[in-house]
Amino acid sequence: MVLIKTSSPLPVNEEFIAFPSRRSVVHSTEGMIACTQPLAAKCGLKILAQGGNAADAAVAVAAGLNMTEPCSTGIGGDMFCLYFDAATKTVSALNGSGRAGNICTLATIRADLGLRSGQGGSIPFDSVHAVTVPGAAAGWVDTVERFGSGNLKMEDILAPAIELGEKGFPVSELVAKAWKRAEPSIRKASPNFKEMLKRDGRAPDGYRAPGQGEIMKNPTLAHTFRRLAGSGKEGFYTGEIAEAIVKVCKDRGGHLELEDLKRHMELGSERVEPISLKFHGQGISGDESGGVEVWEHPPNGQGIVALIALGLLEELEKTGKIPKFKEGEHNTAPYLHAVIEVLRIAFADGAWFVTDPNVVKVPTKELISQPYLAERAKLFNPAKASEVTDHGSPAHNSSDTVYFAVTDKHGNAISFINSNYTGFGSAIIPRGCGFTLQNRGANFNLEKAHPNVLAPGKRPYHTIIPAMITNIADGSLHSVYGVMGGFMQPQGHVQVLLNMLAFKLNPQQALDAPRICIGAGMPDEGKVLDMTVYLEEGITEDVRDQLIAKGHEAVIVKGFGRSLFGRGQLIRASVDDGLQVYSGGSDLRGDGAAYPA
Repeated sequence: MVLIKTSSPLPVNEEFIAFPSRRSVVHSTEGMIACTQPLAAKCGLKILAQGGNAADAAVAVAAGLNMTEPCSTGIGGDMFCLYFDAATKTVSALNGSGRAGNICTLATIRADLGLRSGQGGSIPFDSVHAVTVPGAAAGWVDTVERFGSGNLKMEDILAPAIELGEKGFPVSELVAKAWKRAEPSIRKASPNFKEMLKRDGRAPDGYRAPGQGEIMKNPTLAHTFRRLAGSGKEGFYTGEIAEAIVKVCKDRGGHLELEDLKRHMELGSERVEPISLKFHGQGISGDESGGVEVWEHPPNGQGIVALIALGLLEELEKTGKIPKFKEGEHNTAPYLHAVIEVLRIAFADGAWFVTDPNVVKVPTKELISQPYLAERAKLFNPAKASEVTDHGSPAHNSSDTVYFAVTDKHGNAISFINSNYTGFGSAIIPRGCGFTLQNRGANFNLEKAHPNVLAPGKRPYHTIIPAMITNIADGSLHSVYGVMGGFMQPQGHVQVLLNMLAFKLNPQQALDAPRICIGAGMPDEGKVLDMTVYLEEGITEDVRDQLIAKGHEAVIVKGFGRSLFGRGQLIRASVDDGLQVYSGGSDLRGDGAAYPA
């Protein structure tokens, strides 16, 4: 073996990062992992090989992603998952999101932010007040305890990620770019920034962001994982890690207390009922599946936005306002106009109603009921862009992130998502811990009358959403999928599903196809989404012009900017000759792939 010593990171010409790809669908009968980081996938594959199931492997992947892609995810953030049990053909949901501190009152935070009475405002992404209790650590433990095989301990499951942190790993291309871009924020956020930068004697203070292909070590994060593996939730939510989290927040004027972390540990992750919509639209009921049931995580996640949009499409097709789009009409102006409009209506409802259902009643069933969807569908105009900014009233009608998918040889599947929210989150690093704290609290509303208003012990509106599809005919697994990227996520869920089922694209093609995004994926501070329609390179200028003629403000996004459209993972399940077959695709906008077990 020849070792080549480099004096600087591998060069990256950002002007030419246009995500070129020629990827084939990956097939397996023994299980599969689709994620953005090959080294993280390897962590999960080791667990499958040791007798773990999909849930065990998912936690290993989550930890590996924290190590190799900290610009997107980490144990300082939150997680959600959907789990398909092959033996019972049931879908279960786990809410691993954290809460605001118990003394984080609306009055206190508004005063700290200098907001006057009657003045609007929001919590800035880089504010310590955006830090909520990290839910991921408890979520990992609870995932293994509730859905795991029982064959492996947490020490076994976290061992591959610990090894990456202690021995070091080469940084991937897109992660290196994100790390470099975030370096100023990491330096500014806390005095512990060196823990997540690479030692380099030539740098001004001896540290810098790691470059593509360079070895990065994170022994402090490995130590955090060892604490969680050895002592369970107590190893994270009490003792040195909890104390470091509270101290770094208080030093910056935050209000998290040790009691807040202990309370989350005692409550644990919440096992909730998943929500679903039976979808027969766009010719899907006529294919071999006989129609599908689309499963999402309930609020405080925004998965309901995707279900509302799909339900609206079905209603519009029933009433003849939109046709059954033919395969050659994919990403045409009439098709995109319909998708844009139903998403606008769905987001108007989501922006108001999605909040913590343990604190505020969320009319989840009513929002996806046929009478309510039929009423909201009346807002659609096939010839003109609407300006739907107000939510509906279902009671009056009687009615940023890493995502990955894992399946195992037994037919079980898990749709798993874990996030810091925006990039490195708050970028605040608790001393000796090796991870950043999320900034999910920036999604709280600071208006007293809003359902999603900040309150002590409350969970905020969450953008991260796992998804799953089953066949209506027999309840069997159809697909495990998701698209990460802030407010792009439900938009990606709708488009990827239609790509695969309505337009008959294979799993890789369904992810490769150019997408649209209304708003910029992440909200500007103080508003949910702008009114711009972003079209990914590959959608023609002629289509853009036709959308503009309908009243849309449409622009085409090229090059590296295409990361705006999220990064999805998809595993399609089928049976052939008596064997379970998994067919996986991985988004060309990320660094990963689909890997067979």
